[in-house]
Amino acid sequence: MRKIRAIFRLAYLAIYTIWIVGSIMLVSYIKGYNPDYSMRRRRVWARHLLKAIGIELTIEGTPPTHPCLILSNHRAYLDPILILHDVLAYPVSKAEVENWPVLGYGAKVTGILYLKRESMTSRKNTLNAIADTIKKEGIPVILFPEGTTYGTPTTGDFKRGTFQLAASEGLSIVPVAMEYGSVADYWIGKETFVPHFLRRFQERRIYVRLRYGSSIQGSDAVELLQQTRSWIDAQLIDFKQEGSVRTYSLKLTPK
Repeated sequence: MRKIRAIFRLAYLAIYTIWIVGSIMLVSYIKGYNPDYSMRRRRVWARHLLKAIGIELTIEGTPPTHPCLILSNHRAYLDPILILHDVLAYPVSKAEVENWPVLGYGAKVTGILYLKRESMTSRKNTLNAIADTIKKEGIPVILFPEGTTYGTPTTGDFKRGTFQLAASEGLSIVPVAMEYGSVADYWIGKETFVPHFLRRFQERRIYVRLRYGSSIQGSDAVELLQQTRSWIDAQLIDFKQEGSVRTYSLKLTPK
């Protein structure tokens, strides 16, 4: 029964994603591409999908609606979807995601910025695209400054480039802390997506807590990095001290 549940959820993820992506493509073909419409459809997708596959999400704080950098710690492949549950934004993702079946194409048509980590040119171009997306298009950008997933109690080292961009361009930063109900939910090491999904989504519920902080802005990149990391680390410690993620009550009902 547990394995059947996981297989059903994986199939549902694929079928529902294809349906949403198809509807976006149809509207784009008839009326032309509209990023606001596409992002709103993606938000519908995220809200329905997370519930359908058994995610019980607790949200605290106020999701940003203004153009900004949304910076979060990174635990698993679900992390961007958890933020897209509430925020109309472009995530920054590793370039490999573009080749993922269904999800990669869905990300492309609903707005995403790809980064090749090993390429300095790609990093520079991505930083320029982040600035243009926020300042010219007025769209928030989601980024995970650790650069990869971590299973440590607090954050891993943050990459400085994002904070140098925020300082030089005057971009505001909204920090986000997220934690899962079990360390088994973390996507770390060499395990690929499908085996991890089939293993974890046998559970009836996957519990996640997500907390938004207040905007941070400044002209000193080092100070911005320290402020952002210190705030996220403090929330992660607070989550642990308060007990199991599954016991938290919903403090914000997304609209």
